[in-house]
Amino acid sequence: MACMLSSSSSALPTRSLDSIPTRSLRSNELTSLSWASSFPRFNISINSSVLPPTPSLNKGSFVQAAYTRRSRGEAAKQPNRKSWKQRTDMYMRPFLLNVFFSKKFIHAKVMHRGTSKVISVATTNARDLRTTLPSLTDHNACRIIGKLIAERSKEADVYAMAYEPRKGERIEGKLGIVLDTIKENGVIFV
Repeated sequence: MACMLSSSSSALPTRSLDSIPTRSLRSNELTSLSWASSFPRFNISINSSVLPPTPSLNKGSFVQAAYTRRSRGEAAKQPNRKSWKQRTDMYMRPFLLNVFFSKKFIHAKVMHRGTSKVISVATTNARDLRTTLPSLTDHNACRIIGKLIAERSKEADVYAMAYEPRKGERIEGKLGIVLDTIKENGVIFV
C-alpha cells in the first residue's frame, strides 16, 4: 500500500509539506518552536509507488522513566544489604561488651562500635591478677573481672553497655557471673 499525497482542489485548504516548520536544511537546529517541529522528519514523495522508510527509534525520542523504588528483582541483586536494625544498632547501643573464656584465663573488654576504640579492658592474664589469684578461670576470677570492667568503664564515663550473645550461647555459668557483677557495680545493660 503506497502512501500517496495529491494536491487536488477540494473544499478544505491544503498546505504543502514545505510550509510546515521543521528542521533547517543547513543545520540540525529547530527553526520553529511549534509542536509540529518536534516530530521526526519523514520523506514523503508525491506520486511514488515506493513505501516510505520506517522512522528509526532514537534514544532521545523517548523519555526514560525514573525508578522511584527498588523492585524485588533489584533487591534480590543486593542480598548483602543490612537491615534497618543492623545499620542503626551501632548508634543506638554504641558500647559493646566482649567476654572471652579460654582454658587458662578470662578476658573482657568494652569497645565503642563506631570507632572500634577500646574503652576498658580486664584480664586474669594481667601480671597483678596472675600472681594474686589462686585460679585464673574460676567463679571468683569472674567476679573480679566483672568488678574491674565496671570500675574502669565508669572512669571512662560509660554507664550503659550492651552484650550480644553469640549464636547458641546461653547467659549462665561464668558468663552470667561476669554480667551480674557488672550490673551490681552500677552499669546498665541496654
